Amino acid sequence: MKKLPQKIVKLLSKKNLKISFAESCTGGLLSSAITSISGSSKVFALGLVTYSNQSKNSILKISKKILRKYGAVSYESCLSMLKNLSKISKTGVSVSITGIAGPKGGSRKKPVGLVYIGIKKGNKTLVKKHLFKNKGRLYIQKTAVNKSLGIILSFIK
Repeated sequence: MKKLPQKIVKLLSKKNLKISFAESCTGGLLSSAITSISGSSKVFALGLVTYSNQSKNSILKISKKILRKYGAVSYESCLSMLKNLSKISKTGVSVSITGIAGPKGGSRKKPVGLVYIGIKKGNKTLVKKHLFKNKGRLYIQKTAVNKSLGIILSFIK
């Protein structure tokens, strides 16, 4: 797992960009992947773990209306997390992740393994829905982090 974070830190550094994260289901694993790299202090600005709806609302300013209407695990919430993180952090690259890591909490409409990953660089924004295999909580978290790292790399190249 070290290769992607290393490439990202190097590339961000080369392009003089800073990155910030708003994580929910990954609980800080994405921030940890980046900060485990020597030199990451030059590029890593902020990592927020907004796990509860209350913290999503009070820290990331996601409206209660969005959380009620669409739920914390939705395209709309992921996009709000992303846009508001970008305003808070003022970094060149912002990333948001929200999902259901399980083993409980899933439903037919939103199964365990459903994860939304959002990335914003400048005025270019992408939010993608992913459905990872339900092979346990840690598997889903690590898979979401790896997928995010891949998206970040392709987005900043």
